[in-house]
Amino acid sequence: MTAAYFLPFIRIMYTDTHTHIYDEAFDADRGEMISRALDAGIDRLFLPAIDSTSHEKMSEVVAAFPSVCFPMMGLHPTSVDENFQQELEVVSAYLERPDMKFYAVGEIGVDLYWDKTHETEQLEVFRVQLQMASFHQLPVVIHTRNAMDKVLDVLEKEQIPGLRGIFHCFSGSLEQARRATKSGFLLGIGGVVTYKSSGLQQVVAVAGLEHLVLETDAPWLPPVPHRGHRNEPAYLPLIAAAVARIKGTTPEEVARQTTSNALTLFGV
Repeated sequence: MTAAYFLPFIRIMYTDTHTHIYDEAFDADRGEMISRALDAGIDRLFLPAIDSTSHEKMSEVVAAFPSVCFPMMGLHPTSVDENFQQELEVVSAYLERPDMKFYAVGEIGVDLYWDKTHETEQLEVFRVQLQMASFHQLPVVIHTRNAMDKVLDVLEKEQIPGLRGIFHCFSGSLEQARRATKSGFLLGIGGVVTYKSSGLQQVVAVAGLEHLVLETDAPWLPPVPHRGHRNEPAYLPLIAAAVARIKGTTPEEVARQTTSNALTLFGV
């Protein structure tokens, strides 16, 4: 009689390093959406902050799903206006709260895509929040549109000891990717990597897996074949599969390395 041998089932585990599941787009089915994510092997969701209008909602979602959701705190660049000091005081107060744990200062940065009116204020707010992150010994998650070189210049000029983090939804050039990783930052790779015309494939092809993390930015930027629809964390394996094809490796290896990168960064 021939003995039967069974290989153990090894479940692939992913980490979504950037998802806005507290957004109203998920109000109707948030619990079901999180269940789909867990079923797909995504067991950690990192939630970036926007501004004072959404902090309470984010906190409520974290309280409802504490074993899955890991919050950040910060002021998004598109929310920066002439009243930015009040918003920074709110961020500082949250970071000082003994009853809440935050895993990064984010998302922060500079966004000059829609409006350059408050460019000076955005740069000031960015610098202040970098200092907050240093003080609280937290990584930063950086949002940048049409301002990659300006953000990199700030990081290289400030030279804040121990500063580390993620360039969320990285969309820069190979040279900008090199500058970012040299400064100790990871590159956040999302659904854009599945878009044929994005150019992100060239960066992923060259960057080592040790420099990458995965994200969805849900409910925005869904991967193919879900373009035009709401994005959600359960789609993260599609992003991992695209990265694996580009790198000539397996989704399992992409999941293992990117999850290790993320958990090391966030201290989980």
